[in-house]
Parts: sequence; structure tokens; C-alpha cells
Amino acid sequence: MTSLTPDQTIHPDRTVRLLDTTLRDGEQAPGVSLSPDEKVDLARGLERAGVAVIEAGSACTGAGERRAISRVTDLDLDARVTSFCRGMRTDIDLALECAVDGVHIVVPSSDRHVEGKVGTSREDNLATTAELVEYATDHDLWVEVIGEDGSRADLDYLEDLAETSLDAGADRFCFADTVGHTGPERTTEAVSRLAALGPVSAHTHDDLGLGVANALAAVSAGADLVHCTVNGLGERAGNVALEEVAIALSHVYDVETLELDELYDLAQRAARATGVELAPNKAVIGENAFTHESGIHTDGTLKDDKMYEPYAPETVGRERRLALGKHTGRAGVAAALEEHDVEASDEEVAEIATRVTELGDRGRRVTDADLLAVAEDVTGDDRERVVELHDLTATSGGSVPTASIRLEVDGEDRVASGTGSGPVDAAVSAIRDALGSNATAELESYHVDAVTGGTDAVVTVEVTMVRNDRSVTVARSEADITRASVEAMVDALDRLLAVDQQPLTPADD
Repeated sequence: MTSLTPDQTIHPDRTVRLLDTTLRDGEQAPGVSLSPDEKVDLARGLERAGVAVIEAGSACTGAGERRAISRVTDLDLDARVTSFCRGMRTDIDLALECAVDGVHIVVPSSDRHVEGKVGTSREDNLATTAELVEYATDHDLWVEVIGEDGSRADLDYLEDLAETSLDAGADRFCFADTVGHTGPERTTEAVSRLAALGPVSAHTHDDLGLGVANALAAVSAGADLVHCTVNGLGERAGNVALEEVAIALSHVYDVETLELDELYDLAQRAARATGVELAPNKAVIGENAFTHESGIHTDGTLKDDKMYEPYAPETVGRERRLALGKHTGRAGVAAALEEHDVEASDEEVAEIATRVTELGDRGRRVTDADLLAVAEDVTGDDRERVVELHDLTATSGGSVPTASIRLEVDGEDRVASGTGSGPVDAAVSAIRDALGSNATAELESYHVDAVTGGTDAVVTVEVTMVRNDRSVTVARSEADITRASVEAMVDALDRLLAVDQQPLTPADD
């Protein structure tokens, strides 16, 4: 971490906790809907990461949502499990049905919301808030009052609302930048005044790209609980990202909030469940966060892994990657060849690096398979294929997509068929059947990277497969997405299986 300065306002002795609202606010992102099983899986991941409070949903949404929240409460987690409630007693009653530990009661705080949205007065809003808090605490619930649109509220009235909530028995009051409207200075001013009254939380959005800045400003001003979502999921531009707040507090201020090495696994789980892919340049969990292509950066990183990284990738459950492209230098090529157990002289490495640069200059990403093919050509080391695709037939017109393949495996023809949720899935099933259990490999990523237009459209499929801690990335372009997918997977398997250098047993019966 960096050295502390005398005027630093977030000190290592601060206790800060994170509240995750992926299962509620994150689910409000367009197109996202989590099943009960997915909520349970994410809740378990949040628990492993050490999240203090899990907002499991809004009980008022419907019976299905209440069943999902109840599934989470049934896990008996160490984390406090809560439900979001509007300013209505019935919402609190519905939350109680789910056996939650606490509730977040959202009440208006800005005049725009008090008068324009709810149609009440400031005085009546204060009275209603007090009644709701007393009702919830009478039912032994932990209570947080969220002052909706707090960043646009009159600060004197926001103080009145917080004081009323705390006097009525609320455990804490939350400053909410509901529409991502404000900046760190206003956040600091508001939270400082609220923190003088009692425990304060911060709920920030990223509409201005200031989600983390506002969250840190809130903490420096006295907030000890920050609302976040995994991967920054949420309405519009999203909420502040859990992983970004956690690593910023740890790396910059030495304030520990989570088990950081769980962050990447949690991010992947959330991406799979929501269907929202991780942006490659996303801080902490994006594919490029610990990937180096530039020759200068790669060379420096190989000499000193702290040279071009703020913290080690293992800190957040990641691994460092050396990418290949037009910027790759000799050091990067040599390291990549060593990773694949390929021996080459200094002169051959130089030639391979030149060819890799030429491939990159054509505007394409250089995959592991490309590198190995170039290396084989330069070194003259011809390699016999372990697995080769000879024929593929796939259909999806009927009720059950099917596929049949013919592979040559260690010189032996093997034919197999499979079914799946689509033609690609069916083909993958057929490949597994043909190769048998001894040739298992995990499909780590699958991307359709580019589609050309017109009647001769071509699709490019890129896959990364992993076997015994080794990975290989292959890209293939074809007019047919199923064939491109299968060819890429077979080529990747061929590279991975060749490392074992042992005959494959016949396919399982």
C-alpha cells in the first residue's frame, strides 16, 4: 500500500463493512432476473467473501421473490440478511414472512421526492418515518432508513430525517446518491453532518463515474457501511462496484473489508447468473486487468512483477497473463513459449516475435494456437495431431438439437453423436462422448468476436479451454457458427492433449 499522510482521513484502524445489494439493486439492471437458485449461489459466494450485510431482495415484489429471499435466509449465514421495503407497513410485514434479520426502509428526502413523488409534506414524512421505524423495531428487526435522493436534499431537512429515524430506534441512516448526481465534496459535507448524529451508511451510483470516489468520501466523512453490488451491476450505469471499493480501501488505506481472493470467483458467478459479461478493461475483475501485451510492459513485468501492477493478481484471486499481439516483444514471446514447453533458440525467438508482430499488425488477436503454429514453422518441429475433426453434422430444426461428429484420435476414427440445448451444445456433447473421460477439459470462455455482413457473412469464435492447470486459446472463422465453435474446441483440445503425450483410451461405453 501507499504511505499514509498526516492529513489522510481514512486510517487503518477504521472498521468499515460492506453491504451487498446485488440480489436487489443489481437485479434491477435492465434484462437481469435472478432465479432462487442463482440468489442462493451468489449469497454463498458473498458469505465466503465476508460481506457483512446481504440485501436479498424486495419482499414486496411478489410471492416468487419472497420464496427466493426465504431460500437465502434458510442458509443461516453469518451475514445479516435483509429486505428492501418501501415506506409502507405492508412491506415490513411481507419482509417478516421471509424471516429476514433486518429491513431497509426507503423514505423520500429531497423535496422532489417528498412532494412530487410521494405527494406529502416534510412534516408528515418525518412522522411516517418514525412510525415505520417503531413498527419494524417492535418486531425485532435491524433497521436502516434510506433517505432516497439524499444527494439532492436540503441538508438541514436530511439531518432532521436522520435524527427522527435514529430517535425512533433505527440502527443507522443511509445517505443515498440515488441518481448518481453528486461529487465527493457534497458527499463529504452531507455524511459529516449525518455521522454526528449516529451510524451512517452510503449508497452511491456510478452515473458520473464517481461511485468509488463518493463511497470513499463517505467513509472519510464517517460512514462505516457502504452499499455495493458485484461488478457494479444496477440501474442505469450501475451501483458502486463491491470489488473496487474493497480493493481501494485495502490497497490505498490498509482497511480490510473482505476476503479479497474471493472477488474474481464472485465476479464470474455474478456474470454467469446475470448474463452481463465482464468488460475486459473493468478494474479488478476485467480480463485485461492483469494482462500484458506491450513489449516494454511485459519485459518489465517479467523482471519485477510489481513493475506495472498496483498489486499482485493473486490478491483478488486472479492470475497474470501475457497476451500476444503487435506490441509483443521477444521477452513476451519467450515467456509464452516457455509456458507451452516449446524450446527455441534466441534467433528462432526473434523470428517468431517478428511474425507475431506481423499477425498483430493485421488487426487480429494472436492466440496461443497461432503462436504455436508459428513456432512449429520456424523451428521445423512438425507435430502430429492428437485429435483432428473430419466430419460434423448438426441440426436444430427439431425439438431436440442433435449433432454427430467423426474425429481422428491417435490415428483411430471415432464417431459419436450428442444432444443439447442448441447445435453447439450438442456438438460439444458428441466430442466428449468420442474422446471419453480421459480427455476431459473445461471450456473456460466462449466468445463470438466478429460477424461480417452480407450474404457471405463470417463469424469468428474464440474459445479458451483448460486442462490440468494449462490453458489454450484458439480462434476460428467460418460461415457457420457451429463449425467454427467445434473446430476451435477441437484444436484447443488437440493442443492440450498433446502435452500429456500418452495414448487416449477408447471412448467410454
